[in-house]
Amino acid sequence: MSDALPHLSDPARLRAWLEQHLGSAEDFAIVPIQGGASNLIYKVTLGDATYALRRPPLVSNDPTSNNLLREIRLLRALAQTDIPHTRLVLGCEDADVIGAPFELLAWHAGFAPKTPLPPGFEQPEARRRMAFALVDALATVSNADWQAIGLEGFGKPEGFLERQVERWMTQLERYRVRDIPRLGELAQWLLENTPPMQRAGLVHGDYQFINVMYEPALPVRLSAIIDWESATIGDPLLDLGWMLAGWQEPDEEAGFASYIDWQDFPGRRELAERYAQATGLSLQSLGYYMALAMFKLGIIMEGAYARYVKGRSTLALHARMEHDVPMMIARGLHFSKTY
Repeated sequence: MSDALPHLSDPARLRAWLEQHLGSAEDFAIVPIQGGASNLIYKVTLGDATYALRRPPLVSNDPTSNNLLREIRLLRALAQTDIPHTRLVLGCEDADVIGAPFELLAWHAGFAPKTPLPPGFEQPEARRRMAFALVDALATVSNADWQAIGLEGFGKPEGFLERQVERWMTQLERYRVRDIPRLGELAQWLLENTPPMQRAGLVHGDYQFINVMYEPALPVRLSAIIDWESATIGDPLLDLGWMLAGWQEPDEEAGFASYIDWQDFPGRRELAERYAQATGLSLQSLGYYMALAMFKLGIIMEGAYARYVKGRSTLALHARMEHDVPMMIARGLHFSKTY
């Protein structure tokens, strides 16, 4: 089994740990279902029960990213809320069990939207409902009473927006391999147009279709928000900006969320207004949040390109960032002028 699972130091030890906490079982199986630069995910069967096991990636772009221990803490807090999420069964902070901390989650039989969608979900009305469900779920995140559920100290909301440009430029300097066209222009615009934060809230950090799960059959129901490793306490409007920055409207060039066909989805304005109604937050500075999202994403993906340039990656996706990162920065400047 260990030959088939090179990222687990000892599957037999994992089984023993699981049985210690969940009870002994005759059957045990573990199969990798996702791996790479993001968290590694395995399907675990123990007796009659099925789980998802997530562990950190083998290599991280930056030492501050992909902190699974924070996610374990967060999932424990989410159990007290109406935020749709995958239930945490066990969190293991002991790296000796499999070679890294990990979380064991209830298995979710739904789907994260990508083309092609399941039968029925390609219909225009279903696609509209999917988009509305995405916004409605985000509103539950933004409206969560993060202090009441034990997330005091989970982030530093004071000065959150004012720190963003310096925080991401500092990260870029740790792996900079070139000058990125117009990055300085976008950074300066963000510094000069930083709005006051309306209120602090829980921030997912990578909110988009690929990080939510829907039930596998109609009617449309968003049942879980997943991949919380970038979560913090800050300005909740950054999640809306991130989601809408990846959105694609008719006659627009594809953005970073090119994994789905954008036909028949509602436009950004309709979704933003639905979010504002649900949260009470003003959309006056929406362009800032969308521009900041592209600034942040461009710098994150430049880390992937740097790994390619330095010979630490051979992925075509990372090579493509030579051209895609400047496009992200240009897209951010476009949002700064049009929203």
